Amino acid sequence: MKAITIPTPGGPDALVLADVPDPEPGPGEVLVEVAAAGINRADLQQRIGVYPPPPGAPEYPGLEVSGTVAAVGSEVTGWSVGDQVCALLAGGGYAEKVAVPSGQLLPVPSGVSLVEAAALPEVVCTVWSNVFMTANLLPGQTLLVHGGSSGIGTMAIQLAREIGAHVAVTAGSSDKLEACQALGAEILVNYKDQDFVEELDRATAGHGADVILDNMGAKYLARNVQALATNGRLVIIGFQGGVKAELDLSVLMRKRAAVISTGLRARPVEEKAAIVAAVREHVWPLVEAGRVKPVVHRTFPLAQAPDAHRELDAGTHIGKVLLTV
Repeated sequence: MKAITIPTPGGPDALVLADVPDPEPGPGEVLVEVAAAGINRADLQQRIGVYPPPPGAPEYPGLEVSGTVAAVGSEVTGWSVGDQVCALLAGGGYAEKVAVPSGQLLPVPSGVSLVEAAALPEVVCTVWSNVFMTANLLPGQTLLVHGGSSGIGTMAIQLAREIGAHVAVTAGSSDKLEACQALGAEILVNYKDQDFVEELDRATAGHGADVILDNMGAKYLARNVQALATNGRLVIIGFQGGVKAELDLSVLMRKRAAVISTGLRARPVEEKAAIVAAVREHVWPLVEAGRVKPVVHRTFPLAQAPDAHRELDAGTHIGKVLLTV
């Protein structure tokens, strides 16, 4: 089969389309013939050599796909050849085929095309596990999402809106903020010329954010804690702003707040299966009702993976960028 390989880490042109062996589904696994793959920041980090796949995962990038079940391994129930699915992966999505643990499969929701479905698994599982399962965002509370126009951000806005929470976002342009507002964000902060701590304080009458979903890490750590409400929860899911920072623990203690850092890719398959099951129960009905939708910025053919990575590197996208196979 064809897959995107990384012979030497580096810029977008490090992504090379090559012939590789076909995967074989093992016990408990399903082989998916890939229709489309979602591109995530983790793929960009893998490309430059700072985020290798976990042990046992395919060496090719790609953390989510959609496609058709081509074969079913032993010990698999509930899935059949020909089923249209989307899947959460530990790697290997930038390829014509991928073997997936059956617990990480989801049916393509009605009303969503097979290609569009590739924009769902990673972002929905990331948002649901972090904002709701871990941080326990509740109706009436305020969620602050950094990078509100990203794939993660656009999904977080919609899901928080659906449970009756208020949503604040940061983004770097008026176009991105308008897109966030259209999805349900109420507090809009252009981080290039506004201070999100001040804007959030003003908009919430001093309450702050009950939950913050942060992709920046060190750069925003102290200010995020400052922006938290009493009993607030800061969930860090990325390190675009660095990995080391000082934190005034007295501020954290005074607010009785929590700082949590989580990852999805390296979790055991049992934990991923539990997250996927929760997503199917709680989120899929909203998607099938048309209340929550994948936001797709652009698609590229698999052979143009370098161009797709350049699109993400430029940071001009709103929602997800996909590769089609």
